[in-house]
Amino acid sequence: MDVLDVVNLRVGADLVGGPAPLDEKFGALAELQKEGLIRHLGLSAVTADQLTEAQAIAPVVTVQNLYNLANRGDDALVERCAAENIAFAPFFPLGGFTPLQSQTLTDVAARLDASPQQVALAWLLQRSPNIVLIPGTSSRAHLRENIAAADLTLPADAIAELDTIGDAQDIAQGD
Repeated sequence: MDVLDVVNLRVGADLVGGPAPLDEKFGALAELQKEGLIRHLGLSAVTADQLTEAQAIAPVVTVQNLYNLANRGDDALVERCAAENIAFAPFFPLGGFTPLQSQTLTDVAARLDASPQQVALAWLLQRSPNIVLIPGTSSRAHLRENIAAADLTLPADAIAELDTIGDAQDIAQGD
């Protein structure tokens, strides 16, 4: 491979090697982009201020942050990315190591004859046109289920009900 299509810099506090200024690390990636080794640059575990800082160095095409039905602290960042034509890839879209669990989610899924995971993924896809999903799986059955979520259209009343999950803290992460 002569060139990498996209490289994301993980900015979060748990970086290996300790904190370094964003301009230093993202600047190094921008130099590799100028050399033709990277086509596009992205960020992971980033704040809105860090996105602004990075954009002053080089264009950002994707942001990858924790975001799902239970963790919607980045609502404003999702909107900003959509307005700026930046893809937003939520990591742990199904809760990660502690899967999303909610009676509301279960009830909506049952009414729609879908799995709770399909409904959670469909909610993300309908949340904003710039959301791209990369749900992990270890089985073909789950892969098929995840793909089917793209064809699941949630009615407005289901979306309104699901939107209460974050507000009401109706969701648990694991047992």
